[in-house]
Amino acid sequence: MNKSRPVYAPFHIDPAARFHLIVTDQPAPPRSDDLPLDNIAIWVVRTVAPGIQAPPEGAVRAFRAVPELLTHLKHRLTRETVGLRLYAVGAEAFLWDVHNLARGEGLAAAEIRLHRAGPAVRRVYCTHCKTMIENAAVNVVDCPGCSAALFVRDHFSRRLAAFMGVKIDAEAPGEPFVPEPFEA
Repeated sequence: MNKSRPVYAPFHIDPAARFHLIVTDQPAPPRSDDLPLDNIAIWVVRTVAPGIQAPPEGAVRAFRAVPELLTHLKHRLTRETVGLRLYAVGAEAFLWDVHNLARGEGLAAAEIRLHRAGPAVRRVYCTHCKTMIENAAVNVVDCPGCSAALFVRDHFSRRLAAFMGVKIDAEAPGEPFVPEPFEA
């Protein structure tokens, strides 16, 4: 396994926290038997799906899109005090966008919990033109910025929240390329 690829723990609530804020880009909050009855807020990008474990009354706040959620999260974290646990649940790029925002607002790494969920897609960073390609599910993608055919390396940049994409023939121009299988 590549050392740059993050490893995610199963979702669980930290009982030592004063307040729990769960943010997710998934259609519903994560299922957990240990969701507290109070001192919790759940922010989702869409409305909560029917039939999902009901969180406390008034705990769920829905947003239209990820950027809107991140804007509100930034504002919330500027006012937050010690004892918060931030749980990000969703696609890998979303997790690291939340993580990087939270670290920038002063949360310690131990106060942030990341839990990957949803489809096995990746954000890809074109190392040639700096374009971000969202939701790549294969190892070779076409860059919309520079039109290069990119091989998606198994190297994850936490700072960019993306896997690195390099031209498929960057090391040997014109040589045929045989991609490796995609691993989520």
